[in-house]
Amino acid sequence: MNDSIKIENGVFTTPVPEGPLAEKWTNYKSHQKLVNPANKRRLDIIVVGTGLAGASAAASLGELGFNVLNFCIQDSPRRAHSIAAQGGINAAKNYMGDGDSNYRLFYDTVKGGDYRAREANVYRLAEVSGNIIDQCVAQGVPFARDYGGLLDNRSFGGVLVSRTFYAKGQTGQQLLLGAYAAMNRQIARGKIDMYNRHEMMDVVIVDGKARGIIARNMVTGEIERHSAHAVVIASGGYGNVYFLSTNAMGCNATAAWKIHKKGAFFANPCFTQIHPTCIPRSGDYQSKLTLMSESLRNDGRIWVPKKMEDAVAIREKRKKPTEIPEEDRDYYLERRYPAFGNLVPRDVASRAAKERCDAGYGVNETGEAVYLDFASAIERYGKEQCKIHGVEPTKEEVTKRGEKIIEAKYGNLFQMYEKIVAENPYKTPMMIYPATHYTMGGIWVDYNLMTTVPGLYAIGEANFSDHGANRLGASALMQGLADGYFVLPYTIGDYLAADIRTGKIPTNTPEFDEAERVVKERLAHFINNKGTHSVDYFHKKLGKVMWDKVGMARNAEGLKQAIKEIREIREEFWRDVKVPGELTGMNVELEKANRVADFLELGELFAKDALERNESCGGHFREEYQTPEGEALRDDVNYAYVAAWQYTGNPTEVVNTYNPSEEVLHKEPLVFKDIELKQRSYK
Repeated sequence: MNDSIKIENGVFTTPVPEGPLAEKWTNYKSHQKLVNPANKRRLDIIVVGTGLAGASAAASLGELGFNVLNFCIQDSPRRAHSIAAQGGINAAKNYMGDGDSNYRLFYDTVKGGDYRAREANVYRLAEVSGNIIDQCVAQGVPFARDYGGLLDNRSFGGVLVSRTFYAKGQTGQQLLLGAYAAMNRQIARGKIDMYNRHEMMDVVIVDGKARGIIARNMVTGEIERHSAHAVVIASGGYGNVYFLSTNAMGCNATAAWKIHKKGAFFANPCFTQIHPTCIPRSGDYQSKLTLMSESLRNDGRIWVPKKMEDAVAIREKRKKPTEIPEEDRDYYLERRYPAFGNLVPRDVASRAAKERCDAGYGVNETGEAVYLDFASAIERYGKEQCKIHGVEPTKEEVTKRGEKIIEAKYGNLFQMYEKIVAENPYKTPMMIYPATHYTMGGIWVDYNLMTTVPGLYAIGEANFSDHGANRLGASALMQGLADGYFVLPYTIGDYLAADIRTGKIPTNTPEFDEAERVVKERLAHFINNKGTHSVDYFHKKLGKVMWDKVGMARNAEGLKQAIKEIREIREEFWRDVKVPGELTGMNVELEKANRVADFLELGELFAKDALERNESCGGHFREEYQTPEGEALRDDVNYAYVAAWQYTGNPTEVVNTYNPSEEVLHKEPLVFKDIELKQRSYK
């Protein structure tokens, strides 16, 4: 057990630096043990994942002089899923002079997360956010610029200031290319050994410390042993437990789940985020939902028809949205949240859309969509442009010039929407509906980003995050890069200072033998099972239960049913899954089977955690706990804690015997000294 942790009667504590909030991180860094440059060459670190967190960590650790072994499941590290992040990245730079500061970003993040995050961690995140922008500019990331050449930024997702920096094309893509370039430099120097198309199958614990991993070469099928003095998990979140989500199909929870079963606590699994600006589902054949950048909410206005007959007429294609007069449109976010309007946080915007659609005002064939309309933005920008250029503001001229401005800001998104939906969003309002996106739960970590297992770290979306029960738009990229560039490289040295004389970690030991045996036997079981149903059949079944009963709104009855149903699906999966092909060589179905087996366990813990938390907060909405206006109702007296689950079962069982009763709940109290706990209000 990580020696910084104390557990007593299910309550556990972990040290957070003393002193004023704004000085904690600086003071902490000043008292860390250091490893001298010559000794860094003696130390090996495994990093699993090459998204923003993994790539930035691997590059930074390589630059410092450590030997890094970096693993990714894709054919290139630059295909990690961070590449798909479109929106932007938050930082407290205050370029707009609108009152932003480290404190304000910290406050907005804690409030956005509904006061379910550690103060000290969130403040550190806000504090290093400005460094991230400087780092990325130095790497050549093409952030948007204003007419004076200074960095331009936007506001979205529950903030009253403009602090979101966005890059040409897709922000995640550009930031990842920056980190990837830094990685490549270290690969060329020989400081990073890159293992593409390798999947981590298990972690190896020697004398209570993480000392390596078992990996599968996804091209040859070979099982490999890799050792190191520390292991860093940066493998992303578990949104694909829902099957249909905004994540790529390859995104999975295996690395995080395997370390959980080897002793790392799993925290707040019920904290997931539903993203409000997704293209609605078009049929049962889909395997992925398309996410559109939240920055659209800066200019787009969200509405549904006021009259039921109009909503029905639109669904039946008897009316077009453009035929609904202004006075018959319900701009429900502006109506409910006048101060924030379309910029309310994701959980609030998503539930408000669900409420309107559930009441029968949805606007697509399934009744699960609302409009995101740019007509008033086009008109506003068009009039401004006519004024600037001294042109008469005719209707045609205003529209033409306004559309040009919108195209410059969001052209790539409008183009993508038109290709998918076959409608021109400049002329017809976009349709959006919430979908599963980011997970705020994950592997529990202390202030150093170390898990409960010594020498085992989790960063980025893989850990239980600095966001709390919800995250503001554009905070995911901020956390991944903060952890990888500016936090882990400092804190990991403190742990590794004790290992400078340890020497190479051998892989021919009983611990590696046993871990490899379990992996090989499990994979062989899938191939030899010869069932009747595909892996996707079970994944879709799980996803439906999760969405229907553990989705945007949950209740005790539905959660109890979900737990029962997930258990039944899991038993059927192990009995009846069919995995074609061989153990050797490339086998995509075998990869999927191993990952879905983990989702079928995680899904049940997720539902159990949601059932235990008798309150609503952020992305966790229990129908029994809401205000008269339908907002989330927290219970700070009983639930101001991190729920950290410890697996006490047998992690070396080959065929699943997972039982959630073997999960023991530990509570880390959340103590707020610098901010007052308040019921969130965005009015």
